[in-house]
Amino acid sequence: MLSKALLRLGASAARHPWRVIASWLLAATLAVLAAVAIGGRTADSMTAPGLDSRRAAELIERAGTGQEGMTAQVVVTPLDDGATFFDDDGARTALTRLRAEVQRLPHVLGTSDPAGALDAGGDTAVRGGLVSADGRIAVVRVQYPDQSRLSAEDLDALVALGDRLRAELPLRIEMGGNLFYAFSDPDGGASELIGLLAAAAILFLAFGSLVAAALPIGMAVFGLTVGVATMTVLAGVTEVPTFAPVLGSMVGLGVGIDYALFVLARHREYLACGLDPQEAAGRAVATAGRPVVFAGGTVVVSILGLAVANVPFMTVGGVAVSIVVLTMVLASVTLLPAFLGAAGPRLGRPGRIGRIGRALRAGRPGRLGRRRDTAAGAVPAVGWRRWLGHVGRHPVPYAVGAVALLMTATLPVLGLRVGLPDDGSLPQSRTERRAYELVAEGFGPGTNGPLVIAADPAGDPGVVDRLVAGVAADPGIASVAPARIDRATGVATLVVFPTTSPQDEATADTIARLRAEVLPAAIGHGPATAHVGGAAASLSDVGRRTSERLPVFVAAVLAMSFLLLMLIFRSVLVPLKAVLLNLLSIGAAYGIMVAVFQWGWGGALIGLEATVPIVSFIPMFLFAILFGLSMDYEVFLLSRVREEYLRTGDNGTAIVEGVSRTARIITSAALIMVAVFLSFAVADDPSTKMFGLGLATAIFIDATVVRMVLVPATMTLLGRTNWWLPKWLDRTLPRGPVGTDDTDAESTGEAPRPRLADR
Repeated sequence: MLSKALLRLGASAARHPWRVIASWLLAATLAVLAAVAIGGRTADSMTAPGLDSRRAAELIERAGTGQEGMTAQVVVTPLDDGATFFDDDGARTALTRLRAEVQRLPHVLGTSDPAGALDAGGDTAVRGGLVSADGRIAVVRVQYPDQSRLSAEDLDALVALGDRLRAELPLRIEMGGNLFYAFSDPDGGASELIGLLAAAAILFLAFGSLVAAALPIGMAVFGLTVGVATMTVLAGVTEVPTFAPVLGSMVGLGVGIDYALFVLARHREYLACGLDPQEAAGRAVATAGRPVVFAGGTVVVSILGLAVANVPFMTVGGVAVSIVVLTMVLASVTLLPAFLGAAGPRLGRPGRIGRIGRALRAGRPGRLGRRRDTAAGAVPAVGWRRWLGHVGRHPVPYAVGAVALLMTATLPVLGLRVGLPDDGSLPQSRTERRAYELVAEGFGPGTNGPLVIAADPAGDPGVVDRLVAGVAADPGIASVAPARIDRATGVATLVVFPTTSPQDEATADTIARLRAEVLPAAIGHGPATAHVGGAAASLSDVGRRTSERLPVFVAAVLAMSFLLLMLIFRSVLVPLKAVLLNLLSIGAAYGIMVAVFQWGWGGALIGLEATVPIVSFIPMFLFAILFGLSMDYEVFLLSRVREEYLRTGDNGTAIVEGVSRTARIITSAALIMVAVFLSFAVADDPSTKMFGLGLATAIFIDATVVRMVLVPATMTLLGRTNWWLPKWLDRTLPRGPVGTDDTDAESTGEAPRPRLADR
């Protein structure tokens, strides 16, 4: 039995705490050293096999024109408000020097020369998109090799040069481009600290003890160190997306502290019943640790299910985040009981806050596991029992009202639009935002997101001219740069500037129209081929693929979760209800995200300065994570309800006792997760904001409306049929490591509970 194995593991760790702690310290040290020695940096390749944008990239790479590499742009304007590059020799001289300095940076393959184009003729510079028509804004485009040959040092060198030249030249200098997107440090450091501090405060209020509050934090820090360092090592082997460390830290802190809280609360129950710390730790891991293992496994399997999207960067990102979650599960059943053993009986004594509130927290000794765990939370158990009794007496209005509330919150999903938030959504404090606005002001919004059309004429000499003419005539295209043709391969590349910004829905429509109408008309029925690439096209393609694969992914996760819960609880209706309620909470979180990010409702509260579309890969990623996290509370809560039902055989008593004994822990755990996730919602990057707000909203809804209203109401309505399982299915389903029956109680030393016959 899993419970017996966890009992032995937890008790052994508690008896030999310093060995286990030393082992984790050694593992953390080795992981950090390996990350420094062989680890890599995160990178983004927002594409996937078989996409049209991917075919365009392959053609560009074959041509060797250099356009397949990374780019940056330095945007400048004279400090003198009345000066222009047309007539100010000082500004033009400064522009020449700036371009020369940029050209000398390591790994720079080439730069555009707006000053040289002005000397050749002002019209040349304007037509080439190097100087704005009014002469106020100039752009130096910087070409780098592909990302595999670059590092953050290249970005640092460019930024340092800009800082120096701002003090030396009479120019306002701003910078942007995909070099910044690839190598800017991801948001997270300050957010992690804020999340830890908030979690520590909640734990202290919940337990009334500094020692009890410190143990989950310490365990989470150890686990996060090992997990993120391992993720860095993985980045040295394959391309890990830049959002993975931030998302891994976010999810890792949340689940790590939650899992530790579940085990610690049960440990304090056993201490309050008179057990010695080593035995209490072993039994806590055997009982609360079992739901932790199942819940963590559900999170991991859900996230790994992202592979069905057939988008490599999502698959690798899922693997990276799963590593952190698995590390937290392992720490919960090994490192935490070691901490509990080292702390000894002190955890059983409430601190000053606990002593002050003792009169408010009613409790009396009873049989093992039946004491009203006064040391485990700050909300009186009697209050939860009253609330649950009230819901149980009025299940229909509460169930209908809660479902109506969640369905209303879900309605904005009908307007969900996926896309790519561009640099215009960053705060004004970022140079990328200021560069974006200067380019949009001088050249039009589409200049910030050029498309790259790659064509293989296949011997047809007129294809390129027809492409240029056809693309330039499209109403969504502002201008087309002169075609570049590789003599060796004959591949032609056209840089195309739309009339709309990269995140505008009209840009996606233009891409679709070019592929469906303009390019086929230009190349005819011959062997020539043409494909639309560029960052905007790649994100549009990824968004379309994830949207197509989302139903398959959702069905797979739902089926897996249903089967796992059926094995755990030996019931058909309990897992079916759990799946449906989890869908409601996730749908409501999606709806709130649309209202905030697309409609702008309350966006200022999280520092959102402009409305943006939902990043194309976030809905699928969020579903995987949220469905797994919601199962944490489901397994933890229903495990206690199942214990009570197996003991008493009374459905109403089982609901009241099981939910009331877990309500305060679930509430504290949810507050911690919400605090951790919201600390990331105030980051600069819109993608990080979406992850943070989406996760925080879903967890809040799940732990309040779903767990404390819908679960007791629906379980009351279903009555004894909650635990119905056909006899033929009961005989078919495996027992042992999965499943909750009376042998679990025996393995932890509790009194055997009566088996209930199928009804």
